[in-house]
Parts: sequence; C-alpha cells; structure tokens
Amino acid sequence: MASKDSNKGKKKEVKKETGLGQGKKKEVKKETGLGLSYKKDENFGEWYSEVVVSGEMIEYYDISGCYILRPWAMSIWEILQAFFDAEIKKMKIKNSYFPLFVSPGVLQKEKDHIEGFAPEVAWVTKSGESDLEVPIAIRPTSETVMYPYFSKWIRGHRDLPLRLNQWCNVVRWEFSNPTPFIRSREFLWQEGHTAFATKEEADTEVLDILELYRRIYEEFLAVPVSKGKKSELEKFAGGLYTTTVEAFIPNTGRGIQGATSHCLGQNFAKMFEINFENEKGEKAMVWQNSWAYTTRTIGVMIMVHGDDKGLVLPPKVASTQVIVIPVPYKDANTQGIFDACAATVEKLNESGIRAEADFRDNYSPGWKYSHWEMKGVPLRIEIGPKDLANNQVRAVRRDNGTKTDIPMDNLVEQLKDLLATIQQNLFDVAKQKRDACVQIVRTWDEFTVALGQKKLVLAPWCDEEDVEKDVKARTKGEMGAAKTLCSPFDQPELPEGTLCFASGKPAKKWTYWGRSY
Repeated sequence: MASKDSNKGKKKEVKKETGLGQGKKKEVKKETGLGLSYKKDENFGEWYSEVVVSGEMIEYYDISGCYILRPWAMSIWEILQAFFDAEIKKMKIKNSYFPLFVSPGVLQKEKDHIEGFAPEVAWVTKSGESDLEVPIAIRPTSETVMYPYFSKWIRGHRDLPLRLNQWCNVVRWEFSNPTPFIRSREFLWQEGHTAFATKEEADTEVLDILELYRRIYEEFLAVPVSKGKKSELEKFAGGLYTTTVEAFIPNTGRGIQGATSHCLGQNFAKMFEINFENEKGEKAMVWQNSWAYTTRTIGVMIMVHGDDKGLVLPPKVASTQVIVIPVPYKDANTQGIFDACAATVEKLNESGIRAEADFRDNYSPGWKYSHWEMKGVPLRIEIGPKDLANNQVRAVRRDNGTKTDIPMDNLVEQLKDLLATIQQNLFDVAKQKRDACVQIVRTWDEFTVALGQKKLVLAPWCDEEDVEKDVKARTKGEMGAAKTLCSPFDQPELPEGTLCFASGKPAKKWTYWGRSY
C-alpha cells in the first residue's frame, strides 16, 4: 500500500505543470482493477500521470523528478536509437563517450553558456565524510566537457571535420513541477558535437540533423512537428542560432520543443582555442554545431496519441505490435484454440511482425483486452471457436476500435497493411487536431483571445528581443507566459506593410507563439 500512496503524492507534481485544474477522482473499475480514473479532456495532468504508470512506462522513484524507465518505455527508446544511430553513421559521425563530471574551471569558461545552465547544475561536494577541495559538477550538457579535447585533437585542416556523438544521461537539477519524460532531473539523450573548417558545412549539417529529428517524430512517433528557428531570446545559450522541431499538445494548448540542432558558430572555438591551420597555412577557428534529442520524445507521443483507455502506440515503435488472445468458451476445443494462437504468433514473428500471445489462465479475455489496450498495443487478434472453425482470426485496432475478420491464409499480408494504415492514421488524426489549433492573428487583441482558447498562434513579428520580453511580461498568469516557439522555415507570404501584432512596427517574419512546456 505504501507505494500506491507515494504514487498519489508524486502525481501532484504533474498537475501544476500542465496548468489544468483538479478534477474529482472517479471510481476505478473494481472488477478488473483496470481503467483510468481521469479523462484526458477533463483533467489532462492527472490523466497523464496515471497513464504513464498504468501503461507500465515508468515507475515513480523516491527522489523527486527521477523516474524508473520500465522495459515498455526503454524498448521505444531503443527503436529510435537504432534508427538515429544508423543514420548518423551514414554521415560519418562516430560515437564516443566523455565523463559525467565537469571541473568548475572548464564549466565556467563560456559565460553566456554557463549563465543559461547555472541554476540547473548539480554539484558533488563530498567524498564519504570528507568535503572535496574543489566541487565537481555533473554534466547538464557536454560542450565544456568535450571542447578542451577538440582543441587538443584539431591541429590542421586534415583533422576536420571532427564529428562525434554520445549516447548518455545528463542531470539538470533546479526546477519545479517535474513531469515524467517531459521534465525530469536525469534523462537519456544523444548529443552530437561537431567541428568544421567552414560555416557552410556547419549550416548544412544543422539542417540534415534537424530532418532526422523530424523523421523521428513524424515517421516513427506519428507526431506532426514544425521545423523552424528559435528567437535570439530562446536560442541555445552561447550559440549562434538554434533550429528546432516543435510539437503541440491540443489538450493543454501548449507547444513543446521536440529536439534542437544548434549552430554554435565560433564562440566556443574562441573560448577553448579550437584553431587549425587551413590549406593556405593560415591559422583559423573552427565552426561548431551541437544537437540533441531526449527521452522527452516518448512523453510527447503519449500526450498526443493516448486516450481514456490508456496508451496508444504507433506500430513502428511498439515493442509488441500484435497481441494474440485466445477466447475459449466452456465446451470449446481449448487446446485447438491455444495451438492456433501459438502458430499465429510464430507465423507473424517469422514475417517480421512483433507478436505475442497472452495465455495467462488466471485472467478472463475481457480483462486481457483492457490490459493490452492500456499498454497501447496497436492490434489485438482474438481466436475463438468460431474463428477456429472458419480458419480465420478477428483483428481489433487500438486506434479506432475497428474489428475485421481475416482469413488465416492471407493473415501476414493483411496485418502488415493494417499496421501501416494505423501508423498513417495516427499521424493524420494528430495533424488534423494540431492544424485545427493553429490561429493566424494580426493584432494584440486577436492574440490574447487565441491564447485564451489554447491556440497555437501564428503572428507577424518585428523580430525584436524587447518586444518578445514585453509579450512574456504582459501574458504572465496562472497558465504561464506566452513566448515564441519558432519562426517556421515554411513562411506564409508576408505582404508589404504588414505590422507586428505586438509592437505595431514593420513585421519581418511569421512566428509561432504560445505557452509551452
């Protein structure tokens, strides 16, 4: 009982973060112990914190803001990792591993950078009972860990480009309202760090990596994103410019940064003396990039697709794509049904479909349906006496509940088609919902109305930092201030004479604004 009570306490962490009010707790279905107590549309914060636990994605830990990633979540991370790792290797980017610890002298070398991260840095101050002479920081990101060694390894133009990636964890400590996957004190990520002889090469890589991030969200997680550039205020601390893929959560009316690809320019090269001799024998500074995506990807997927029955997993990232459930009746040929289920799983696995059967005899078929729906398995196959007699199976889709009887002879082909249809449908539905939230505004009054309606606001902007700060100040409230999310690369036409919605000065670009996670 103690662990359940502690879970309730931890759930409160999420509620504030989503900016939604508290709902009245409903009775959990007593007969199965399954089912969610909260509805996604009525109390998003409580729904989310319940679905990540009930769907067996995470377990709460006894240190606030830290979570156990269970196999159901780790398998998704591994699928994304396998895709991304193979793609960056095609680009001749190599994996490496740098230490978790950072000396204070190195961490503080790049002033803007450390100011951006200072509140979040965790420090080791003791070894056993003894105080350390010099405290050691735990990496919040690895620019300052890696770049002293870039300086050592890069001497001439033949040493370039230097393109490294590492898969690791990072720690960012100081924040309020932790939320599983979305904001946690420790998280998993990949971070790429590269150095080039020219800005052109760096610029090209920034966009190549950003395209991989778009593919992770849209092709694997079935989540629509907008590619764009961050404002000067929102860019990476110490960088030249930041590109991003931004997602949107219609239920809360909040944008969420999906992944970022930064051009660092020559700022870090200057601080860490990363110089090289170019082909003319002249001394030059390198151009650098850094880029990362994190386990936040999984949280975005849950928020976008999950429903009142639990998780909804896109087939491409589901570790179990098909769950086969025997449905025997009292006088049925139980053994025959079980054999058909086992043969079906074997046939599907041989064809490359990730399938499992649930033969547990202490649960009813109805309980199993609810259990696997909660875990978000894309397709359920039921085999009962009638199916056995007709040499068929019944397939039930998780995304929309549609039931189809499929002949055994044609099973593999039809299920592959069905899984592809589910993957596409999840994306199409999510895009339709996201697009319905986009509101084009031209004036401050239209902006505040759209913001109040939880819209993703697209507005003409003068691109001035003071104006952005002013918008933040004027929209501060219980739900949090509005800010720029990104200026999309795909810019609508900006007619001459268009004015900024906030300042009335000539507008320079269209920019997405909204509240965000």
